[in-house]
Amino acid sequence: MQDRLIETAIDCFGRRGFDGASTRDIARASGTAMSSITYHFGGKEGLYLACAEHIAAKISERHAAALELTADASAIDRETAIERCLAIIDGFAQTMLHPDSENWARFIVREQQAPTEAFERLYLGAMKNLMEGVAALLHVVRPALPERERRALMMLIFGQALVLRAGRASVCKALGTEELGEAEAALLRAQIRTNTIAILSGGTT
Repeated sequence: MQDRLIETAIDCFGRRGFDGASTRDIARASGTAMSSITYHFGGKEGLYLACAEHIAAKISERHAAALELTADASAIDRETAIERCLAIIDGFAQTMLHPDSENWARFIVREQQAPTEAFERLYLGAMKNLMEGVAALLHVVRPALPERERRALMMLIFGQALVLRAGRASVCKALGTEELGEAEAALLRAQIRTNTIAILSGGTT
């Protein structure tokens, strides 16, 4: 029951924002009583934060294997680090292409634009460890690059995958399709891999 309530709330908050989504509508859509929200979450704000924690947990679960690829970054060679970066960005692209990420993305994008406490929970629960891990891999790949520039590079590499969800309508328009099917997904993943290889293999600085 709690999972269904949270999933419904994620959809409502993502579509309407915190102020626009009502607990009455969330309760009705999830088939539960409004008192359940108060009982389990203390109210609307508690439910909103629980949604952020739920999303963070799901993302962390999906990318647990990717995080393992960064654990021994300081002990691997440059080519291995490149291959691991490619595997991680491909996994991230697959998440952005998967239907499960649609509701999460609406919620996360709102928090990216106007961060609240929920963003801190998303960042600490799902984003920070993966970003730090990839930054460690990039230190092996581009050791002479200043730290701040290396982190900017990391974010822009991830941005290639983020656009597959955050910019889905524009991606579809660019490819002349109404939806991203298997063929489009394969094309986009292959292009991200090619781009990332070019970025990472372009030099040692």
